[in-house]
Amino acid sequence: MYQITIVAIGALKETFWKEAAAEYAKRLSPFAKVKIVEAGEAPFKSAGEAPAVVRVEAEALRKKIPADGFSIALVKEGRPFSSEEFAELLKREGEGGRELVFIIGGPLGLDPDLAGKSHLKLSLSQLTFTHGEARAVLLEQLYRAMTILARKTYHY
Repeated sequence: MYQITIVAIGALKETFWKEAAAEYAKRLSPFAKVKIVEAGEAPFKSAGEAPAVVRVEAEALRKKIPADGFSIALVKEGRPFSSEEFAELLKREGEGGRELVFIIGGPLGLDPDLAGKSHLKLSLSQLTFTHGEARAVLLEQLYRAMTILARKTYHY
């Protein structure tokens, strides 16, 4: 069984993202043990505060990231994967029980230093997502990848 931890800034606020995330986490349960760990969101008044805010949030995230896992930072400049490629990555890095750790920043993004120290930088899309939306999309893609690996009829 795969071990997946999502370390994210902030709690999901919108009911629809909470419901989507819960649904995909439930669907993942036959394939993976999924843990979601949240760190507090740093307050800010403008996007100009981004460098300082993401540094503060990075410190909160660092304290919650398991040290021996394979860390994957979700950032817009990360590597894009097809669903099949993503499934193969999960198999390669997590099949032996190694914990897969996904890191999601807050509204102002993820600290570049923290992202750079991750094993991999992943882009979910060229589009920009809210951090809540990114969590739901990630969970759906994790479920999709697991069904690809298990040869289930979800991904066509």
